[in-house]
Amino acid sequence: MASLGNYTADRGHSTILRREKCDAYLLIHLETVLGEGFRTFLYFLGLAYCFIGLSAITARFFRSMESVVKHSRTVETIDPLTNTKIVKNEKVWNYTIADITLLAFGTSFPQISLATIDAIQNVGNLYAGGLGPGTLVGSAAFDLFPIHAVCVVVPKAGELKKISDIGVWLVELFWSFWAYIWLYIILEVWTPNVVTLWESLLTVLQFGLLLIHAYAQDKRWPYLSLPIERDERPVEWVPVEVVKYSPLNKVHDRHSEASQVGEEENSGIVDIFSIHSGEGTGHFYQNLADGDITESSTSNSGNIIPEESDIVSIWKHQFVDALMVTGSSLGNNLRQKCKLESAESQKLNNIYLRVARIFWQSLLLPWKFLFAFVPPYQIAHGWIAFICSLMFISGIAYIVTKLTDLISCVTGINPYVIAFTALASGTSWPDLVASKIAAERQLTADSAIANITCSNSVNIYIGIGVPWLIDTLYNYIAYREPLRIDNAEGLSFSLLVFFSTSVACIGVLVFRRLTIGAELGGPRVWAWVTCIFFMLLWLIFVVLSSLRVSGII
Repeated sequence: MASLGNYTADRGHSTILRREKCDAYLLIHLETVLGEGFRTFLYFLGLAYCFIGLSAITARFFRSMESVVKHSRTVETIDPLTNTKIVKNEKVWNYTIADITLLAFGTSFPQISLATIDAIQNVGNLYAGGLGPGTLVGSAAFDLFPIHAVCVVVPKAGELKKISDIGVWLVELFWSFWAYIWLYIILEVWTPNVVTLWESLLTVLQFGLLLIHAYAQDKRWPYLSLPIERDERPVEWVPVEVVKYSPLNKVHDRHSEASQVGEEENSGIVDIFSIHSGEGTGHFYQNLADGDITESSTSNSGNIIPEESDIVSIWKHQFVDALMVTGSSLGNNLRQKCKLESAESQKLNNIYLRVARIFWQSLLLPWKFLFAFVPPYQIAHGWIAFICSLMFISGIAYIVTKLTDLISCVTGINPYVIAFTALASGTSWPDLVASKIAAERQLTADSAIANITCSNSVNIYIGIGVPWLIDTLYNYIAYREPLRIDNAEGLSFSLLVFFSTSVACIGVLVFRRLTIGAELGGPRVWAWVTCIFFMLLWLIFVVLSSLRVSGII
């Protein structure tokens, strides 16, 4: 099948649209006999369905990451004055490092894995593959503008969520901007249009510098941190959940349980896992603790649960939940509003809502069943679910790239335009979902905004650095030649546009902090005005970059 890299070999980009027959296909060769318009419609439909799948698995990924971050260890110390032993629990993960590594690295894993695979397939070629700087610059723009736009309007009307540690955010912002300045220096100043082995190695090493600098700022190390005090930060990375426990011998109500499960699935925040008691002919359920399975027998919650049986039962019930067509919280809220209307109108609305819910749940059913194979996040502090979720995210993102390649091939749209728009948004979709969930779940805006800025850094230092290191190392050993970058001039122009629009975006965030006291939320009207402005900045970037790489301007 044709790939983006095959198109970029033609360096005579002159128009956005090119008309030539596309012989590539996704599944079967019979696709090539279909009309171009119908094929384009099918590929866009598949793209939208992949986005739904990415949203679902990213919610599970975020939940598993929460379990990883919540993990704590017991530390024993001796009080030097009283000579008594002090036992306390300390978090294993530093929140700043967790934002950069687990959250930003995890949500950027599609770009990293796809670019690495593309680099391995491209070994021996003197030109970089198609999943290189072009796609990642487009992804950076999508991260910065549309994701900020979504996060601003996510909090409830009047609710304010601000960054509690401005110093850490400024450090992350600096390294995010420096990443693209560094990319411009490589492509236009230091070694124009080529990448050397040492440049790629320095690119990767700068990710380590980002981690050290951010950690130093979080700990307020002298000489390495900004003298900026942080606001009061919540003890927990996410707010403590209020879990409603039902009596063990209470008969299960199918409708109410289905409503609860559907509500959690649609919220994309927490999964509800229950366990069949197996007693009698009816169904009995017991809500499980939110902690790790292996630690439940020693926790202070009083829930002593057999380890092996629970692992099997929880995992089994994931498949049961996946195959259930359930209601949603939206439908429940609307039904409550309908009580104020006439009985006939209420009945009609309930029918329409039920049909809409069944249709939506039917669309989600294949994804829910597939993701039920992800082990429960209560196992091993969420690490197994975290890794499996990343594998599913990468697999779906790979299909997204194939679909966008086919859309470019069938429609004749310049592949760089596809890279700046559909491909960038497709591979950045997990970033969008994760930041949205963070803006909903967390008490501050730190993780939601840190995911955006750190994802941009990770995209360059790892997403471009590692593939470049693979190709430049091979070329240096085999040919003593550097790696060449196709259409570097158009890419440099895109970087300049990105810098200009980024300044406007960050300026708005600073203005919101100074005026209403927070980066996210606030009065509904101003939140939507900010959202529209951020989307306008993204459109400016996409249009100008597309016109430039197509040779029109």
